[in-house]
Amino acid sequence: MSQKQLIRAGKNEKIATSSQLLNLEAKYCSWGDTVHYAEKLNVFKGAEGCYLYDQQGVEFLDLQMWYSAANFGYKNKRLNAALKKQIDTLPQLACQYLHEEKIQLAAKLAQKNERTFEEKGRIHFNVGGSSALEDSLKLVRNHSGRSLVFAFMGGYHGRTLAASAITSSFRYRERFGHFGDRAMFVPYPYCFRCPYDKKRDFCDLYCLKQFEKLFETEYHSVVNKKNSKCEFVAFYAEAVQGTGGYIIPPQEYFSGLKEILDRYGILFIDDEIQMGFFRTGKFWAIEHFNITPDIIVFGKALTNGLNPISGIWAKEKLISPDVFPPGSTHATFSSNPLGTAAGLEVMKLIEESDFPISVPRKGQYFISRLKKLQKKYPQIGDVDGLGLALRIEMCGKDGYTPDKELTDKIVNLGLSGSLSAGGKKRGLILDVGGYYKNVFTIAPSFYISEEEIDLGVDLFEEALMKALKKT
Repeated sequence: MSQKQLIRAGKNEKIATSSQLLNLEAKYCSWGDTVHYAEKLNVFKGAEGCYLYDQQGVEFLDLQMWYSAANFGYKNKRLNAALKKQIDTLPQLACQYLHEEKIQLAAKLAQKNERTFEEKGRIHFNVGGSSALEDSLKLVRNHSGRSLVFAFMGGYHGRTLAASAITSSFRYRERFGHFGDRAMFVPYPYCFRCPYDKKRDFCDLYCLKQFEKLFETEYHSVVNKKNSKCEFVAFYAEAVQGTGGYIIPPQEYFSGLKEILDRYGILFIDDEIQMGFFRTGKFWAIEHFNITPDIIVFGKALTNGLNPISGIWAKEKLISPDVFPPGSTHATFSSNPLGTAAGLEVMKLIEESDFPISVPRKGQYFISRLKKLQKKYPQIGDVDGLGLALRIEMCGKDGYTPDKELTDKIVNLGLSGSLSAGGKKRGLILDVGGYYKNVFTIAPSFYISEEEIDLGVDLFEEALMKALKKT
């Protein structure tokens, strides 16, 4: 077929409508992902800045930015340009060979951590958060020869078989069984819904003391009191819980936990897949709590969602070539040139940014607006945040009983694209997490303006009012 014929065929080709596409999706796409959690399914065709656009051209303000993967905004010109340049220079290369962007990106990440934690370490890349998490498990097992780990209730570390074993939700394992050892899950310091029914002002970190009690006697099945050797080799934690509902722990909790872990030679693994790269106002969320992890797992925003590249940083003693030699682990696309080029440009962008100042400032403004809303609606039980990782916990009129139904109604109203705040038809993209699936986890673009924050709060209030009328 000639070029003219191809152009003519393209012009005559009919563009599928949303209805036609959804009919095809219902017939041919797996429903095993999370798309069908929503009542209304959308087909989006565009994205820019803080916004998504559906096939009808309706503008949706996105307050979750791809689970905090697109921290630097959709269609970021600088990051897109870096990716396009790499496509035209070295688009593909087997990861058994070296290229400059991989080396420079690893160096920047490792040097950043060396400055922050005063620890020498190395970077290992992979594809996707769960894969990087599994690489960290290999490091842990290689180091100790043991496999049992602690993790938090409410923690989420991925849905591969091994990652599911240390993710607290049983439903992720229910139909697939166990591939590895299941973690021992301990309560996270969730002060709004304390598992011990304590109040933060008077609890004296009761939850931490309960964890420490596990080491008092061998009959708690954790430690041999004769030699203080622990059967558990690591503790996996999110400094700020992501899927669990963007829960922020008391300032002194992690330093107390790390002291206990160090006493028994237990490694501390920091999962920064969702909170890393300034989501909380610092490069890593764990920096707020003044402790040094043994391993950091990262992903998502490293490439602003332009490539599924992830990785781990580990202390030299855990990952040096002597203990983790060539071939210890491998993934075909683990350090691909497109991903490392995007990641390197993200690091350069961060170095030139004012995120340590602007992210906390914008977060404080957002919280101040949400706190005003909370005073008007008792159904908003809790509002909290760290940087631009914000939470809105939806409850009954008592301000405490979880209300998943109300939460779902607000989500679906946002997805309907029928809100009118701001003077035109709009939509609102919200993500839901929390132990009772009643928490809005807010993760806007770092470049969101105060005017857009105001718009987001107005759209949220409109959706909330409509949902309450339907209740």
